[in-house]
Order: sequence, then structure tokens, then C-alpha cells
Amino acid sequence: QVQLVESGGGAVQSGGSLRLSCAASGRISSITAMGWYRQAPGKQRELVAEVISGGIPNYADSVKGRFTISRDNAKNTVYLQMKILEPEDTAVYYCNAKTGEKSFWGQGTQVTVSS
Repeated sequence: QVQLVESGGGAVQSGGSLRLSCAASGRISSITAMGWYRQAPGKQRELVAEVISGGIPNYADSVKGRFTISRDNAKNTVYLQMKILEPEDTAVYYCNAKTGEKSFWGQGTQVTVSS
């Protein structure tokens, strides 16, 4: 099992920045990929950014150039630096970890961007 705890959400104005953090615990060595998804009201959950262990990060087109995912293996933590936030970025952001067979989710953190 892998446990994920997110932090760093909040409310900002358009153009602002936030950094989300996700601390992983449990079977860390079994994790093959970590990433961030988001779900806006009335919409399906979508991939925001993901990094496969030892690989190049993958971003949704809508966040390329604005969001940066990074991973600190020493702290078992993955970050999502979000810049130039737009109202369309408003959603609950979920941390995700994959072990090849299973997918684990955090509890979610709300990001609200006002115009």
C-alpha cells in the first residue's frame, strides 16, 4: 500500500502562483510513477502532470509552460509548481502514485483561481 498526503492548495487571483506538495509513505520502492490529476465541478478527472521514475515529465497541453512537476526522492515527495494560474485551473487536485498494478490517490486539495 501507498499513502499520499497533499498540501498547498488555496485561493489565488488570476496570474498568481501556488505550489502543491504530496508526501508518500508505505511501499515507496514499488512506485513507478507519480503525478497530479484534477477534477473541476461537473467534469471528469484529468491528468495534469506525471513523472515516470527516471523519465521525462508529461504535461497536459493546457498547463505546459505554466506548471512544473518535480520529485524529491529523499523526501518521498512530489511537487507541482503552478504559475500564471487561470480561473480554468480551479479544481480539486489529486496526487497519484502508480505501482504498476495499482493506482493510489490522495484526499485532494482545492485550488481556486478568481478572475
